[in-house]
Amino acid sequence: MRTKGTLRLATRGSRLARRQAELVGEGLENRRYDVAFETVETTGDQIRDELIHRLGKTGAFVRELDERVLAGDVDGAVHSMKDMPTEQPAELVTAAVPERARPGDVLVTPDGSTLEELPEGAVVGTSSLRRRAQLLSERPDLEVEPIRGNVDTRLEKVLAPALQAERERRREADANRKGDTGSYKPDYDDNGEGEGEDGTDETVTVDDWYASLTDLEQRALDREVDVHYDALVLAEAGLDRSGLTDQVEYVPLPTQTFVPAPGQGALAVTAEDGDTAREIKEAIDHPRSRVETTVERTILAELGGGCIAPIGIYAVVQGAYVHASVQVFDQDGEKSVVGSRDLPIESHADAASEFATDLADRGAADLIAAARGDDAGDGGADVGEAGDADGGDGNASRQGDVE
Repeated sequence: MRTKGTLRLATRGSRLARRQAELVGEGLENRRYDVAFETVETTGDQIRDELIHRLGKTGAFVRELDERVLAGDVDGAVHSMKDMPTEQPAELVTAAVPERARPGDVLVTPDGSTLEELPEGAVVGTSSLRRRAQLLSERPDLEVEPIRGNVDTRLEKVLAPALQAERERRREADANRKGDTGSYKPDYDDNGEGEGEDGTDETVTVDDWYASLTDLEQRALDREVDVHYDALVLAEAGLDRSGLTDQVEYVPLPTQTFVPAPGQGALAVTAEDGDTAREIKEAIDHPRSRVETTVERTILAELGGGCIAPIGIYAVVQGAYVHASVQVFDQDGEKSVVGSRDLPIESHADAASEFATDLADRGAADLIAAARGDDAGDGGADVGEAGDADGGDGNASRQGDVE
């Protein structure tokens, strides 16, 4: 039984997971609860040298937290909703769905290029089957390569090649300047700054340039480059919650063509069914976010391919209806089943289930079955880029409501 006035919540220990837990904590504290956090290392955190889809069944970032709830060690657990597995223990409910952040994906590049502006054959980093299929559907010429790590790590991997090339250009300019015997003269612009042939300000030393970089850029500069990524796709919510939106160049990807993962941008607090769960719901549950994510998770659960096939599902409350959009791809983005429907809000869960059945009959089930066959020979189920990036495609289910 929890201490009166204090809620104990389990969270993963990553920077982003802690920030997400703090957001939940702030909401509860605004309702006069004291909040204490217990940090739990999950299976997904422990296995750092494997892509997420090699971890096997979904729940790699969830299971251990919920076990602490069931053991009575904590009152609840804070999750990225898209990481939550399809099936939950019967004793657990989704006690609260706080107001959802922006659900879409963004394209991060060193210079702010759009997807259309990327050069032919550009290398884009993502470990999400959904994002891979969507990228190849829009740009079949792209090279989509897996990438793992938290938000900071992924951004460093994308920024590193351009920054390291810039450092070499500046070192060369430094050497030219220091060895100048009168013949080397940089071109000066109207502000008196010297520019080399490539536009580099050659009056700034390498050390001064390095000192002007952000911490993220400095870490990227020192990173060993294994893959030369030209771009990265991840969730805007993860980028924002990490406090890095002002440190990188990015453009939002349209949710019409890059339909997000179900639950993307949303947090969930799980708890044992009972008084504490009802209190948490009353304090911080956001009804609209709950309805939208319930539709998304219900469709995914009915289709049954959340950890196997590239699936995007996005629902938006529009008056008396919930507009639901769904994309189901094959793994190369060449085949797809796409649909949208306005679902009555008063029966949104049942209507979502019927919509999923129709999609399955239209060929979604065949694509998922084919993906399952491919997955069986590939060693594991894909749960995307779960956890730190808030940008992966986990597995989801219909949420247990707190009465």
